[in-house]
Amino acid sequence: MRVFRLMNVAIVSAILLVQPVVNGGAIARGPESLSGLAEQVMDAVVNISASTNAPAEQQRSTPMPQLPPGTPFQEFFDEFMNPKGENGGKMPPQHKSSSLGSGFVIDASGIVVTNNHVISDADEIMVIFNDGRKLKAEIIGKDPKVDLAVLRVKPDKPLVAVKFGDSDVEKIGDWVMAIGNPFGLGGSVSAGIISAKNRDISDQSYGQYLQTDAAINKGNSGGPLFNMEGEVIGINTAILSPTGGSIGIGFAIPSALAAPIIDQLRQFGETRRGWLGVRIQSVDDNIAETLGLGTARGALVAGVDEKGPSKIAGLEPGDVIVTFDGKPIKESRDLPRIVGQTAVGKTVDVVIVRKGKEQTMRVTLGRLDETDTKPAKAGEPAQPEQPVFKKVLGLDLVTINDEMRKRFSIKDTVKGVLIAKVDPNSPAAEKRLAPGDVIVEVQQEAVATPDAVSKRIDALKKDGKKSVLLLVANPQGDVRFVALGLE
Repeated sequence: MRVFRLMNVAIVSAILLVQPVVNGGAIARGPESLSGLAEQVMDAVVNISASTNAPAEQQRSTPMPQLPPGTPFQEFFDEFMNPKGENGGKMPPQHKSSSLGSGFVIDASGIVVTNNHVISDADEIMVIFNDGRKLKAEIIGKDPKVDLAVLRVKPDKPLVAVKFGDSDVEKIGDWVMAIGNPFGLGGSVSAGIISAKNRDISDQSYGQYLQTDAAINKGNSGGPLFNMEGEVIGINTAILSPTGGSIGIGFAIPSALAAPIIDQLRQFGETRRGWLGVRIQSVDDNIAETLGLGTARGALVAGVDEKGPSKIAGLEPGDVIVTFDGKPIKESRDLPRIVGQTAVGKTVDVVIVRKGKEQTMRVTLGRLDETDTKPAKAGEPAQPEQPVFKKVLGLDLVTINDEMRKRFSIKDTVKGVLIAKVDPNSPAAEKRLAPGDVIVEVQQEAVATPDAVSKRIDALKKDGKKSVLLLVANPQGDVRFVALGLE
Protein backbone atom coordinates (compact mmCIF):
# COMPACT_ATOMS: atom_id res chain seq x y z
CA MET A 1 0.00 0.00 0.00
CA ARG A 2 1.17 3.52 -0.70
CA VAL A 3 0.37 6.86 0.84
CA PHE A 4 -0.47 9.47 -1.80
CA ARG A 5 -0.84 13.19 -1.53
CA LEU A 6 -4.14 14.05 -3.17
CA MET A 7 -3.87 15.82 -6.50
CA ASN A 8 -6.16 15.53 -9.50
CA VAL A 9 -9.12 12.05 -9.15
CA ALA A 10 -13.74 10.91 -8.55
CA ILE A 11 -16.18 11.22 -5.82
CA VAL A 12 -19.60 10.38 -7.16
CA SER A 13 -21.97 9.91 -4.24
CA ALA A 14 -24.11 12.84 -3.16
CA ILE A 15 -26.60 10.89 -1.05
CA LEU A 16 -25.60 8.35 1.57
CA LEU A 17 -27.27 4.97 1.28
CA VAL A 18 -28.05 4.02 4.86
CA GLN A 19 -27.77 0.60 6.44
CA PRO A 20 -29.02 -0.07 9.98
CA VAL A 21 -26.36 -0.73 12.58
CA VAL A 22 -26.54 -2.07 16.10
CA ASN A 23 -25.83 0.49 18.83
CA GLY A 24 -26.13 -0.65 22.43
CA GLY A 25 -28.67 -3.30 21.51
CA ALA A 26 -30.86 -0.86 19.56
CA ILE A 27 -30.94 -0.26 15.82
CA ALA A 28 -29.40 3.14 14.95
CA ARG A 29 -29.72 4.76 11.53
CA GLY A 30 -27.47 7.25 9.83
CA PRO A 31 -28.72 10.34 8.02
CA GLU A 32 -31.17 9.51 5.24
CA SER A 33 -29.87 12.35 3.09
CA LEU A 34 -27.02 14.84 3.16
CA SER A 35 -28.59 17.13 0.59
CA GLY A 36 -29.39 19.88 3.11
CA LEU A 37 -25.90 19.83 4.60
CA ALA A 38 -24.25 19.76 1.16
CA GLU A 39 -26.35 22.71 -0.01
CA GLN A 40 -25.43 24.65 3.14
CA VAL A 41 -21.65 24.38 2.68
CA MET A 42 -21.07 23.69 -1.02
CA ASP A 43 -20.50 27.32 -2.03
CA ALA A 44 -17.68 27.64 0.52
CA VAL A 45 -15.71 24.82 -1.12
CA VAL A 46 -13.46 25.87 -4.01
CA ASN A 47 -11.23 24.36 -6.66
CA ILE A 48 -7.59 25.41 -6.74
CA SER A 49 -5.63 25.65 -9.98
CA ALA A 50 -1.90 26.24 -9.49
CA SER A 51 0.44 26.88 -12.43
CA THR A 52 4.22 26.99 -12.58
CA ASN A 53 5.97 28.82 -15.41
CA ALA A 54 9.10 27.21 -16.83
CA PRO A 55 11.04 27.56 -20.12
CA ALA A 56 9.93 24.96 -22.63
CA GLU A 57 13.52 23.86 -23.25
CA GLN A 58 14.04 23.28 -19.55
CA GLN A 59 10.90 21.19 -19.31
CA ARG A 60 11.85 19.10 -22.33
CA SER A 61 15.34 18.43 -20.99
CA THR A 62 14.46 17.79 -17.35
CA PRO A 63 14.48 14.01 -16.73
CA MET A 64 12.52 12.20 -14.09
CA PRO A 65 14.48 11.61 -10.86
CA GLN A 66 16.11 8.17 -11.01
CA LEU A 67 14.37 6.35 -8.17
CA PRO A 68 15.14 2.84 -6.92
CA PRO A 69 12.91 0.16 -8.51
CA GLY A 70 9.68 -0.38 -6.64
CA THR A 71 9.97 2.76 -4.51
CA PRO A 72 6.60 3.70 -2.92
CA PHE A 73 7.11 7.28 -4.09
CA GLN A 74 7.37 6.43 -7.81
CA GLU A 75 3.75 7.35 -8.55
CA PHE A 76 4.06 10.46 -6.40
CA PHE A 77 6.91 11.66 -8.62
CA ASP A 78 5.06 10.53 -11.74
CA GLU A 79 2.20 12.78 -10.69
CA PHE A 80 4.29 15.90 -10.16
CA MET A 81 7.10 15.47 -12.69
CA ASN A 82 5.03 13.88 -15.43
CA PRO A 83 1.33 14.56 -14.81
CA LYS A 84 0.18 13.03 -18.11
CA GLY A 85 2.49 10.03 -18.01
CA GLU A 86 3.99 10.97 -21.36
CA ASN A 87 7.38 11.44 -23.02
CA GLY A 88 9.16 8.53 -21.37
CA GLY A 89 9.55 10.18 -17.96
CA LYS A 90 10.33 13.73 -19.17
CA MET A 91 8.29 16.82 -18.52
CA PRO A 92 5.79 17.49 -21.34
CA PRO A 93 7.00 20.20 -23.72
CA GLN A 94 4.65 22.90 -22.54
CA HIS A 95 5.23 26.31 -21.05
CA LYS A 96 3.13 25.78 -17.91
CA SER A 97 2.75 22.87 -15.55
CA SER A 98 -0.51 22.82 -13.63
CA SER A 99 -2.02 21.05 -10.65
CA LEU A 100 -5.57 20.87 -9.41
CA GLY A 101 -6.69 20.61 -5.82
CA SER A 102 -9.37 21.79 -3.43
CA GLY A 103 -9.83 24.35 -0.69
CA PHE A 104 -12.45 26.15 1.37
CA VAL A 105 -13.30 29.67 2.48
CA ILE A 106 -12.97 30.42 6.21
CA ASP A 107 -13.53 34.20 6.06
CA ALA A 108 -16.10 35.97 3.90
CA SER A 109 -13.53 38.65 3.06
CA GLY A 110 -11.61 36.14 0.95
CA ILE A 111 -9.43 33.85 3.13
CA VAL A 112 -9.03 30.34 1.66
CA VAL A 113 -7.36 27.27 3.18
CA THR A 114 -5.77 24.43 1.21
CA ASN A 115 -2.81 22.03 1.36
CA ASN A 116 0.69 23.35 0.89
CA HIS A 117 1.48 20.69 -1.71
CA VAL A 118 -1.37 21.97 -3.89
CA ILE A 119 0.21 25.39 -4.35
CA SER A 120 3.88 24.75 -3.51
CA ASP A 121 6.24 26.67 -5.85
CA ALA A 122 3.30 27.92 -7.93
CA ASP A 123 3.74 31.14 -9.92
CA GLU A 124 0.01 31.64 -10.40
CA ILE A 125 -2.90 30.41 -8.28
CA MET A 126 -6.54 30.61 -9.34
CA VAL A 127 -9.45 29.94 -7.01
CA ILE A 128 -12.54 28.64 -8.82
CA PHE A 129 -15.89 28.95 -7.05
CA ASN A 130 -18.99 26.81 -7.31
CA ASP A 131 -20.74 29.43 -9.46
CA GLY A 132 -17.87 29.45 -11.97
CA ARG A 133 -16.12 32.62 -10.81
CA LYS A 134 -12.32 32.62 -10.98
CA LEU A 135 -10.22 34.83 -8.72
CA LYS A 136 -6.46 35.14 -8.62
CA ALA A 137 -5.04 34.30 -5.20
CA GLU A 138 -1.97 35.35 -3.26
CA ILE A 139 -0.26 33.26 -0.59
CA ILE A 140 -0.55 34.63 2.94
CA GLY A 141 1.51 31.86 4.49
CA LYS A 142 2.25 28.16 4.27
CA ASP A 143 3.48 25.40 6.55
CA PRO A 144 5.14 22.45 4.78
CA LYS A 145 5.48 20.44 8.02
CA VAL A 146 1.73 20.05 8.45
CA ASP A 147 0.98 20.62 4.74
CA LEU A 148 -1.20 23.72 5.10
CA ALA A 149 -1.45 26.96 3.14
CA VAL A 150 -3.58 30.08 3.54
CA LEU A 151 -4.55 32.13 0.47
CA ARG A 152 -6.27 35.49 -0.06
CA VAL A 153 -8.60 36.47 -2.88
CA LYS A 154 -10.33 39.81 -3.40
CA PRO A 155 -14.03 39.25 -4.16
CA ASP A 156 -16.45 41.99 -5.14
CA LYS A 157 -18.93 40.74 -2.53
CA PRO A 158 -18.73 38.68 0.68
CA LEU A 159 -18.14 34.98 0.17
CA VAL A 160 -19.87 32.02 1.78
CA ALA A 161 -17.56 30.81 4.57
CA VAL A 162 -17.45 27.81 6.89
CA LYS A 163 -16.14 27.46 10.43
CA PHE A 164 -13.86 24.99 12.14
CA GLY A 165 -15.30 22.49 14.59
CA ASP A 166 -13.43 20.61 17.31
CA SER A 167 -11.96 17.38 15.94
CA ASP A 168 -11.04 16.28 19.46
CA VAL A 169 -14.69 15.76 20.42
CA GLU A 170 -15.48 13.72 17.32
CA LYS A 171 -15.59 9.97 17.84
CA ILE A 172 -14.71 6.93 15.79
CA GLY A 173 -17.89 6.01 13.94
CA ASP A 174 -19.23 9.57 13.66
CA TRP A 175 -20.61 10.52 10.25
CA VAL A 176 -18.57 12.86 8.06
CA MET A 177 -18.92 14.41 4.62
CA ALA A 178 -16.12 15.34 2.20
CA ILE A 179 -16.34 17.83 -0.65
CA GLY A 180 -13.57 18.35 -3.17
CA ASN A 181 -12.33 18.38 -6.74
CA PRO A 182 -11.57 14.74 -7.64
CA PHE A 183 -9.94 14.17 -11.04
CA GLY A 184 -10.50 17.86 -11.76
CA LEU A 185 -14.23 17.24 -12.17
CA GLY A 186 -15.29 20.07 -9.85
CA GLY A 187 -17.23 20.04 -6.59
CA SER A 188 -18.24 16.51 -5.62
CA VAL A 189 -19.65 15.14 -2.38
CA SER A 190 -18.98 11.87 -0.57
CA ALA A 191 -19.82 10.61 2.89
CA GLY A 192 -18.69 8.05 5.42
CA ILE A 193 -17.50 7.79 9.00
CA ILE A 194 -14.40 8.52 11.01
CA SER A 195 -12.57 5.20 10.85
CA ALA A 196 -9.74 6.03 13.26
CA LYS A 197 -8.01 8.94 15.00
CA ASN A 198 -4.39 9.88 15.72
CA ARG A 199 -3.00 8.03 12.73
CA ASP A 200 0.75 8.55 12.21
CA ILE A 201 1.30 8.27 8.42
CA SER A 202 3.91 10.96 7.89
CA ASP A 203 7.65 11.32 8.44
CA GLN A 204 6.90 14.73 9.90
CA SER A 205 6.70 15.04 13.66
CA TYR A 206 3.38 16.81 13.81
CA GLY A 207 1.04 14.47 11.95
CA GLN A 208 -1.89 13.01 13.95
CA TYR A 209 -4.39 12.34 11.19
CA LEU A 210 -8.08 11.49 11.12
CA GLN A 211 -8.81 8.41 9.04
CA THR A 212 -12.07 8.24 7.11
CA ASP A 213 -13.77 5.88 4.68
CA ALA A 214 -15.52 8.76 2.90
CA ALA A 215 -14.45 8.45 -0.74
CA ILE A 216 -11.38 10.66 -1.17
CA ASN A 217 -9.27 10.72 -4.30
CA LYS A 218 -6.50 12.66 -6.00
CA GLY A 219 -7.66 16.23 -6.38
CA ASN A 220 -9.38 16.29 -3.00
CA SER A 221 -6.20 17.75 -1.47
CA GLY A 222 -7.03 20.71 0.70
CA GLY A 223 -10.76 20.04 0.69
CA PRO A 224 -12.81 20.03 3.90
CA LEU A 225 -14.09 17.12 5.93
CA PHE A 226 -17.35 18.17 7.60
CA ASN A 227 -19.20 16.88 10.63
CA MET A 228 -22.98 16.73 10.58
CA GLU A 229 -23.24 20.30 11.88
CA GLY A 230 -21.45 21.65 8.81
CA GLU A 231 -18.23 22.38 10.71
CA VAL A 232 -14.81 21.60 9.25
CA ILE A 233 -13.17 18.97 11.44
CA GLY A 234 -10.45 17.95 8.99
CA ILE A 235 -8.54 18.92 5.85
CA ASN A 236 -8.23 16.04 3.39
CA THR A 237 -4.59 15.51 2.49
CA ALA A 238 -3.61 11.90 1.74
CA ILE A 239 -4.90 8.45 0.80
CA LEU A 240 -3.57 4.94 1.26
CA SER A 241 -3.95 3.12 -2.04
CA PRO A 242 -2.22 0.64 -4.36
CA THR A 243 -3.52 2.51 -7.43
CA GLY A 244 -3.92 6.16 -6.43
CA GLY A 245 -7.72 5.85 -6.23
CA SER A 246 -9.89 5.58 -3.15
CA ILE A 247 -10.09 2.22 -1.38
CA GLY A 248 -11.81 3.71 1.64
CA ILE A 249 -8.70 4.76 3.55
CA GLY A 250 -8.26 8.52 3.49
CA PHE A 251 -6.54 10.88 5.90
CA ALA A 252 -7.32 14.42 7.03
CA ILE A 253 -5.40 16.92 9.14
CA PRO A 254 -7.59 17.34 12.25
CA SER A 255 -8.97 20.81 12.90
CA ALA A 256 -7.53 20.82 16.43
CA LEU A 257 -4.07 20.75 14.85
CA ALA A 258 -4.82 22.87 11.78
CA ALA A 259 -6.79 25.80 13.26
CA PRO A 260 -3.99 27.21 15.49
CA ILE A 261 -1.50 26.95 12.63
CA ILE A 262 -3.87 28.72 10.27
CA ASP A 263 -4.33 31.50 12.83
CA GLN A 264 -0.54 31.93 12.97
CA LEU A 265 -0.23 31.98 9.20
CA ARG A 266 -2.93 34.64 8.98
CA GLN A 267 -1.36 36.74 11.71
CA PHE A 268 2.36 36.37 10.98
CA GLY A 269 2.61 34.81 7.53
CA GLU A 270 4.57 31.95 9.12
CA THR A 271 4.36 29.43 11.94
CA ARG A 272 5.82 30.18 15.37
CA ARG A 273 6.21 26.86 17.14
CA GLY A 274 7.41 26.32 20.65
CA TRP A 275 10.90 24.86 21.05
CA LEU A 276 12.11 22.66 23.89
CA GLY A 277 15.64 22.09 22.62
CA VAL A 278 15.91 18.31 23.01
CA ARG A 279 16.42 15.34 20.71
CA ILE A 280 14.15 12.48 21.67
CA GLN A 281 13.53 8.82 20.90
CA SER A 282 10.94 6.20 21.73
CA VAL A 283 10.93 4.16 24.93
CA ASP A 284 10.68 0.40 24.44
CA ASP A 285 10.26 -2.25 27.13
CA ASN A 286 14.01 -2.80 27.54
CA ILE A 287 14.71 0.90 27.95
CA ALA A 288 11.79 1.22 30.37
CA GLU A 289 13.29 -1.58 32.50
CA THR A 290 16.78 -0.09 32.59
CA LEU A 291 15.43 3.34 33.59
CA GLY A 292 12.97 2.08 36.20
CA LEU A 293 9.87 3.33 34.38
CA GLY A 294 7.79 0.25 34.98
CA THR A 295 5.98 0.41 31.64
CA ALA A 296 7.12 1.89 28.33
CA ARG A 297 5.95 5.51 28.20
CA GLY A 298 7.12 9.03 27.60
CA ALA A 299 9.85 10.51 25.39
CA LEU A 300 13.48 9.67 26.12
CA VAL A 301 15.83 12.65 25.92
CA ALA A 302 18.73 11.53 23.72
CA GLY A 303 20.40 14.93 23.55
CA VAL A 304 20.04 18.49 24.81
CA ASP A 305 20.80 21.58 22.75
CA GLU A 306 23.56 23.49 24.51
CA LYS A 307 21.76 26.81 23.96
CA GLY A 308 18.20 25.53 24.28
CA PRO A 309 15.51 26.04 26.92
CA SER A 310 15.93 22.52 28.30
CA LYS A 311 19.62 23.03 29.00
CA ILE A 312 18.83 26.18 30.97
CA ALA A 313 16.11 24.33 32.89
CA GLY A 314 18.44 21.43 33.75
CA LEU A 315 17.16 18.59 31.56
CA GLU A 316 19.76 15.92 30.77
CA PRO A 317 20.20 13.04 28.31
CA GLY A 318 18.57 9.98 29.84
CA ASP A 319 15.65 11.90 31.31
CA VAL A 320 12.24 10.61 30.25
CA ILE A 321 9.57 13.28 29.73
CA VAL A 322 6.24 11.83 30.88
CA THR A 323 4.14 15.00 31.19
CA PHE A 324 4.38 18.34 29.40
CA ASP A 325 2.29 21.33 30.47
CA GLY A 326 -0.19 19.04 32.20
CA LYS A 327 -0.57 16.77 29.16
CA PRO A 328 0.59 13.15 29.42
CA ILE A 329 3.23 12.00 26.95
CA LYS A 330 2.20 8.44 26.17
CA GLU A 331 4.55 8.05 23.21
CA SER A 332 7.56 10.02 22.01
CA ARG A 333 5.64 11.30 18.96
CA ASP A 334 3.22 13.11 21.28
CA LEU A 335 5.89 15.52 22.51
CA PRO A 336 6.81 17.42 19.30
CA ARG A 337 3.14 17.98 18.48
CA ILE A 338 2.27 19.30 21.94
CA VAL A 339 5.41 21.45 22.21
CA GLY A 340 4.85 22.83 18.71
CA GLN A 341 1.33 23.90 19.63
CA THR A 342 2.46 25.65 22.81
CA ALA A 343 3.04 29.41 22.73
CA VAL A 344 6.60 30.68 22.36
CA GLY A 345 7.78 32.18 25.67
CA LYS A 346 5.34 30.23 27.82
CA THR A 347 6.76 28.72 31.03
CA VAL A 348 5.50 25.18 31.53
CA ASP A 349 5.91 22.32 33.99
CA VAL A 350 7.74 19.33 32.52
CA VAL A 351 7.57 16.11 34.55
CA ILE A 352 10.54 13.81 33.99
CA VAL A 353 11.73 10.49 35.32
CA ARG A 354 15.43 10.62 36.23
CA LYS A 355 17.09 7.51 37.66
CA GLY A 356 13.72 6.02 38.53
CA LYS A 357 12.30 9.08 40.31
CA GLU A 358 9.84 11.67 39.06
CA GLN A 359 10.64 15.37 39.32
CA THR A 360 9.18 18.53 37.85
CA MET A 361 11.22 21.03 35.86
CA ARG A 362 10.11 24.54 34.85
CA VAL A 363 10.96 25.33 31.22
CA THR A 364 10.38 28.56 29.30
CA LEU A 365 9.91 27.64 25.65
CA GLY A 366 11.92 29.22 22.90
CA ARG A 367 10.92 29.53 19.26
CA LEU A 368 11.70 26.67 16.88
CA ASP A 369 14.07 27.66 14.10
CA GLU A 370 12.73 25.40 11.38
CA THR A 371 15.74 26.00 9.12
CA ASP A 372 18.30 25.01 11.78
CA THR A 373 19.31 21.39 11.36
CA LYS A 374 22.78 21.58 12.93
CA PRO A 375 23.39 19.09 15.75
CA ALA A 376 24.27 20.36 19.17
CA LYS A 377 27.99 20.50 19.81
CA ALA A 378 29.69 18.11 22.20
CA GLY A 379 32.97 18.38 24.06
CA GLU A 380 36.41 17.62 22.63
CA PRO A 381 37.12 13.89 22.24
CA ALA A 382 39.92 12.01 23.85
CA GLN A 383 42.67 10.96 21.42
CA PRO A 384 44.34 7.74 22.65
CA GLU A 385 47.56 7.06 20.80
CA GLN A 386 47.13 3.29 20.26
CA PRO A 387 43.84 1.40 19.75
CA VAL A 388 42.88 -1.20 22.37
CA PHE A 389 40.37 -3.89 21.31
CA LYS A 390 37.90 -5.74 23.51
CA LYS A 391 34.86 -7.97 22.78
CA VAL A 392 31.70 -7.13 24.77
CA LEU A 393 28.08 -8.19 24.11
CA GLY A 394 28.86 -9.21 20.55
CA LEU A 395 30.74 -5.96 19.88
CA ASP A 396 34.41 -5.50 19.04
CA LEU A 397 35.28 -2.26 20.83
CA VAL A 398 38.31 -0.08 20.25
CA THR A 399 39.62 3.23 21.50
CA ILE A 400 39.41 6.10 19.01
CA ASN A 401 42.59 7.48 17.49
CA ASP A 402 43.23 9.57 14.38
CA GLU A 403 43.42 6.52 12.15
CA MET A 404 40.09 5.12 13.38
CA ARG A 405 38.45 8.51 13.17
CA LYS A 406 39.54 8.84 9.55
CA ARG A 407 38.62 5.26 8.62
CA PHE A 408 35.04 5.58 9.87
CA SER A 409 34.66 9.33 9.03
CA ILE A 410 33.92 10.14 12.68
CA LYS A 411 33.51 13.82 13.51
CA ASP A 412 36.04 15.39 15.84
CA THR A 413 33.25 16.30 18.25
CA VAL A 414 32.32 12.64 18.85
CA LYS A 415 33.96 11.02 21.86
CA GLY A 416 33.61 7.59 23.44
CA VAL A 417 34.40 4.00 22.47
CA LEU A 418 34.27 2.91 18.84
CA ILE A 419 32.35 -0.17 17.68
CA ALA A 420 34.72 -1.70 15.12
CA LYS A 421 32.74 -4.90 14.43
CA VAL A 422 29.32 -6.35 15.27
CA ASP A 423 28.50 -10.07 15.55
CA PRO A 424 25.65 -10.51 13.01
CA ASN A 425 23.92 -13.06 15.28
CA SER A 426 24.02 -10.89 18.41
CA PRO A 427 21.27 -8.78 20.02
CA ALA A 428 23.45 -5.77 19.18
CA ALA A 429 22.96 -6.48 15.47
CA GLU A 430 19.21 -6.76 15.99
CA LYS A 431 19.27 -3.29 17.56
CA ARG A 432 21.07 -2.03 14.42
CA LEU A 433 24.36 -1.19 16.06
CA ALA A 434 26.98 -0.97 13.31
CA PRO A 435 30.72 -0.47 12.81
CA GLY A 436 31.45 3.24 13.11
CA ASP A 437 28.94 3.80 15.91
CA VAL A 438 30.45 5.17 19.13
CA ILE A 439 29.39 4.23 22.67
CA VAL A 440 29.26 7.53 24.56
CA GLU A 441 27.72 6.35 27.85
CA VAL A 442 26.98 3.07 29.60
CA GLN A 443 24.03 3.24 31.99
CA GLN A 444 24.30 7.05 31.94
CA GLU A 445 28.01 7.12 32.77
CA ALA A 446 30.53 8.43 30.21
CA VAL A 447 33.10 5.95 28.91
CA ALA A 448 36.37 6.51 27.02
CA THR A 449 37.94 3.03 26.78
CA PRO A 450 36.78 -0.53 26.02
CA ASP A 451 37.87 -1.54 29.53
CA ALA A 452 35.56 1.07 31.03
CA VAL A 453 32.64 -0.37 29.03
CA SER A 454 33.46 -3.91 30.12
CA LYS A 455 33.83 -3.04 33.81
CA ARG A 456 30.56 -1.10 33.82
CA ILE A 457 28.70 -4.02 32.27
CA ASP A 458 30.25 -6.51 34.71
CA ALA A 459 29.11 -4.34 37.61
CA LEU A 460 25.55 -4.25 36.27
CA LYS A 461 25.50 -8.03 35.95
CA LYS A 462 26.62 -8.40 39.57
CA ASP A 463 23.80 -6.07 40.61
CA GLY A 464 21.31 -8.39 38.90
CA LYS A 465 20.42 -6.04 36.05
CA LYS A 466 18.84 -7.68 33.03
CA SER A 467 19.64 -4.92 30.51
CA VAL A 468 22.17 -2.17 29.95
CA LEU A 469 21.38 1.23 28.47
CA LEU A 470 23.92 2.56 25.98
CA LEU A 471 24.08 6.09 24.62
CA VAL A 472 25.36 5.64 21.08
CA ALA A 473 26.48 8.27 18.55
CA ASN A 474 26.77 7.75 14.80
CA PRO A 475 29.85 9.13 13.00
CA GLN A 476 28.05 12.45 12.41
CA GLY A 477 27.38 12.88 16.15
CA ASP A 478 23.64 12.13 16.25
CA VAL A 479 22.92 10.13 19.39
CA ARG A 480 20.33 7.58 20.45
CA PHE A 481 19.76 5.22 23.37
CA VAL A 482 19.99 1.46 22.86
CA ALA A 483 19.06 -1.15 25.49
CA LEU A 484 20.85 -4.52 25.27
CA GLY A 485 20.05 -7.61 27.29
CA LEU A 486 22.74 -8.87 29.68
CA GLU A 487 21.53 -12.46 29.97
